[in-house]
Amino acid sequence: MKIDAHQHFWHYSPTTHGWITEDMKAIRKSFLPDDLVPVLNANGVDGCVAVQADQTEAESQFLLDLAAKNPFIKAVVGWTDLKSDSLEARLEAYQSHELLKGFRHIAQGQPAGFLIDPAFSNGIAELNNFGFSYDMLVFNNQLPEVVELVKKLPRMRLVLDHIGKPNIQAGEFAEWKREIERLSAFEHLYVKLSGLVTEANWQQWQLSDFEPYIESILDAFGPDRIMFGSDWPVCLVAADYGQVLTIVNQYIEKLSTAEQAAIMGENAKRFYRIRL
Repeated sequence: MKIDAHQHFWHYSPTTHGWITEDMKAIRKSFLPDDLVPVLNANGVDGCVAVQADQTEAESQFLLDLAAKNPFIKAVVGWTDLKSDSLEARLEAYQSHELLKGFRHIAQGQPAGFLIDPAFSNGIAELNNFGFSYDMLVFNNQLPEVVELVKKLPRMRLVLDHIGKPNIQAGEFAEWKREIERLSAFEHLYVKLSGLVTEANWQQWQLSDFEPYIESILDAFGPDRIMFGSDWPVCLVAADYGQVLTIVNQYIEKLSTAEQAAIMGENAKRFYRIRL
């Protein structure tokens, strides 16, 4: 089974989605399950993991409501306030939602020290007590803090979104690769092969732009800790779903059938504890 481990839904609002700037006008509209179904069908993808795009408790419920009505949504990664004094009670309540598998905070661009602040990292640790995973969304320059965070959470199921968001357009590579290699030593950490096109030149990217990054991820993490994710509909500012899929397929086709299946779905099933 092929599973897209990273995509989003939203009812577009200029206020809520202020991060969608003028140069991203292609996605300044609502994206809901009915929009994704034909795309998945056309590309031979069987299901997806819906990931939060808004930092509210209502976002988690919105995604859970969509998942309850659309069986192709196999898991939800929601949001909750990890610094809240009532976090334990919130997580206990969320345990009743079988499709809620983990949480994410949009940590990219946060000030230095944010990820390893005990008030935040202790909140992530609490997720593990209730069987939830954590998605890490950061920029390349935050990866040294990610190393420290992952080190502090040895029993936590963690995944690095969008390969750590190196600036592919600017050719950021050496420092990113060094931190990726450090991170790969932690066997409880997975990585999503996603979000590549939006870090490249949106209008002029080429398949070869992604080669050193994908090869580095494959070498560092191996096929058992990598998940394919489209980052749809955000990817649409630079590429359609089929193009995103082609980028990944081109570089994993040298792997065995079992290894390709792992990256394209089996790892997501295991990490998010998806029951089919």
